[in-house]
Amino acid sequence: MTFINYASREINCKIVYYGPGLCGKTTNLQYIYDSTAPASKGKLISLATETDRTLFFDFMPLELGTVRGFKTRFHLYTVPGQVFYDASRKLILKGVDGVVFVADSQEERMDANIEALYNLEENLKANGYDLMKLPYVLQLNKRDLPNVIPPDELVSELRRKDEAVHEAVAYKGVGVFDTLKSVAKQVLTELRKG
Repeated sequence: MTFINYASREINCKIVYYGPGLCGKTTNLQYIYDSTAPASKGKLISLATETDRTLFFDFMPLELGTVRGFKTRFHLYTVPGQVFYDASRKLILKGVDGVVFVADSQEERMDANIEALYNLEENLKANGYDLMKLPYVLQLNKRDLPNVIPPDELVSELRRKDEAVHEAVAYKGVGVFDTLKSVAKQVLTELRKG
């Protein structure tokens, strides 16, 4: 649900990075933040706890193009990976315009990916959203590790619709901007329809 500020002629869109604990959600946002010109970004707010890197969210406005003469500003959030913080996950999805699901490519993390994806679908429903109708991208992260599942197997297990899939090594920036551009393009397409 985009927020339009007529006074500043800005359309504000919310993109949420979702996935299991330690899959690379925060690493994606940190890389984007560090690579973005200071004039184009706001503050990065990170709240760490003992059990997880991000309890609430990382926040970063990012301007990418215009829609009908309005500047678009993207606010990027991550959800905490631990299921323990499910109420926070649900809250962060409120008002979402697009979702990036960050999957951990390691074999031993497959169950966690499936659980997080199921949790995403449930939390979207609780907020009145349908994943099938929402701008959505699947990122296969940690592709540089030795014990990764082949991409086609991950895709067959995790793909929910015909969403774009990007392989990534977030800490090196590989696939990070491709993923962001992919979801942002879908969000802008939806905006132009409305």
